Amino acid sequence: MRTPSAFRRSIAITPIALAFVWSTLTLAASDVPAATTDAATLSKARATGNKKRAERKFYEPQFDLSGLPEYKPQQIVSGTIRQWGNNYIKDSPLVEVWESGFRKYHPDVRFKDNLSSSAVAFPGLIAGVADLAPMGRQALWDELKGFEREGAEGGAEGSSNVDIVEIIMATGSFDVRGWTFALGVFVNKDNPIAKLTLEQLDGIFGAERDGGWNGLTWDTSLARGPEKNIRNWGQLGLIGEWADKPIHVYGYNFKYHFTDEIDKKVLKGSGKWNEKLRAYSNAAGQKADGSLTGAGELMMNDLGRDRYGIAYTGIPFLTPQTKPVALAAKEGGPYVELTLKNVQNRSFPLTRDVYYYLKHEKGKPIDLKVKEFLRYILSREGQDAVQHDGKYLPLTAEVAREQLQKLDRGAP
Repeated sequence: MRTPSAFRRSIAITPIALAFVWSTLTLAASDVPAATTDAATLSKARATGNKKRAERKFYEPQFDLSGLPEYKPQQIVSGTIRQWGNNYIKDSPLVEVWESGFRKYHPDVRFKDNLSSSAVAFPGLIAGVADLAPMGRQALWDELKGFEREGAEGGAEGSSNVDIVEIIMATGSFDVRGWTFALGVFVNKDNPIAKLTLEQLDGIFGAERDGGWNGLTWDTSLARGPEKNIRNWGQLGLIGEWADKPIHVYGYNFKYHFTDEIDKKVLKGSGKWNEKLRAYSNAAGQKADGSLTGAGELMMNDLGRDRYGIAYTGIPFLTPQTKPVALAAKEGGPYVELTLKNVQNRSFPLTRDVYYYLKHEKGKPIDLKVKEFLRYILSREGQDAVQHDGKYLPLTAEVAREQLQKLDRGAP
């Protein structure tokens, strides 16, 4: 049997061994990337991830496009179409396929593209250097207001002499980061809740309000009081241990455009959020490949450790410790699961869209070459290109017809 002194000698660490252990620990620590929210670093990390996704086809063609109209030119056009906006149609490179296909019908059309970000879309329209503004999200209040003021000569004329025409060019993706993925609502896997309405989401994520924005109009009929706030799980019908437990709310910080989507579709354009919302931002420096750690990843990791939490984000960030809930646009349903099929057919309430915006002078027709190009994108050929690109999802025939009618009316 060993004596205590013999045992101590057996575990003694020599200076050489200690140096080895220290160097090993130091090396391991240096291999762990340090998280940062530095803007330049985030931008580089975003580009790294986007490049990999742009080269990948996420979905194989599987949707029936026979109900979409075949493209037939109403007349042959020529000239240059200037596009400012969404980089993702260039990264794919979906826009190159569209332009090449369109020029088979209209060989005298040229394109001049500045597709760096949706953030440059409205500035291009307002400054008169863009004919079309593709965007990976819906226009913000500030962008619409800037357009309105430009058309009214800074407000001096009282009202604007131009309209903005909004065309849905494709449905956002189901689960592709960057490509306008659908937003879902998620809870911890232990939570028994299985379905929610948008009104209930308003109660959970929102707060009392005096009204909400409907475009550029403040609508006081959208007001609601604090009695509709939902702050514990018992208010949603959960019983037992859940009945008195507070709801911990997770979401994106208010500079991110995901918040605008939820604000418009759930909070009635009020901008009034749950006072205890925990807001997340992207981070860089945590992944060996240099790509971005999304805010959605961070919040879902925390949600997986919080039995009483709820979050809105995308299916790309789903973890084994979290689960999505079915959503209904109104009380009584139908309640729709977050699936690829339900996003493409647009039955899922928080499906998102990608857009083209254009300026339209009141009383005049839409520029013919621009109209023809958008007619091509909304055609079976144009949406087939979306499907083969494998990131955004093709429009349904019904939505495509609605967008074509906007072009024919030449109005919003």
